[in-house]
Amino acid sequence: MGHTDPGRVRGNNEDAFAVDVEAGLLVLADGMGGYNAGEIASQMLVTFLRDELGAWLKQASAAPPEAVGQAIEICVDNANRAIFDTAENNPRMAGMGTTLVVAVVRPEGLWVGHIGDSRAYRWRGGRHLVQITRDHSLLQEQIDAGLLTPEQAANALHKNLVTRAVGVEPRTELELHCHPWQPDDLLILCSDGLSDMVRDPDIAALCERHTELPALAEALVEKANAQGGRDNITVVLGRPVRPAGPPPSAPKPWWGLGRR
Repeated sequence: MGHTDPGRVRGNNEDAFAVDVEAGLLVLADGMGGYNAGEIASQMLVTFLRDELGAWLKQASAAPPEAVGQAIEICVDNANRAIFDTAENNPRMAGMGTTLVVAVVRPEGLWVGHIGDSRAYRWRGGRHLVQITRDHSLLQEQIDAGLLTPEQAANALHKNLVTRAVGVEPRTELELHCHPWQPDDLLILCSDGLSDMVRDPDIAALCERHTELPALAEALVEKANAQGGRDNITVVLGRPVRPAGPPPSAPKPWWGLGRR
């Protein structure tokens, strides 16, 4: 399930999300650029992945892990090209783009792909919160290079400068990993409207306090707003459920998804 809010400062909401329970698919995007173009880019991306990747996942229950990874990459590449072409053909949308974090629950594990600074966290055992994505941002590069400490980065002025995005170039680079998961794991996807406003220990405290997903999503958004709500805030939550029984039908070959 997901919850999105414009925050306390911005008049529009450029975040978008989609959840397809049957496909085991969760998608979150944070748009940027142009007059309302960020909203268009993020909505195009989540709709494209929900429709194209979601349909494939529901037909490919028995697909091998390498096929799942390739399908995610192909769908993201196709979505990137569609957004880029739309911006190229409409001057009002020039330069639009969006971040992405996408999660797919499969028997072999939890696939998580991301581009930009939208994040995925895992809450495990009611005790441990781990960020399982690494921001593609100038700030993260400076931390990695030892130019800033995490404490200094928390007060930096250029938090929102991403080094990768969807739709701004003809091709983009998806970082994709398959993570082991346990039945009690909780997956948290969020835009930087949450992660910039709420520290990881505070996210963990809210996860410990709220066991029901709707209540937790609302509490996280409320906390970000209470801290200033300087950006749009979106949270998508999911508890991976291991599929049971044989696949309902023969899988569609992964090569049925063609690059555009």
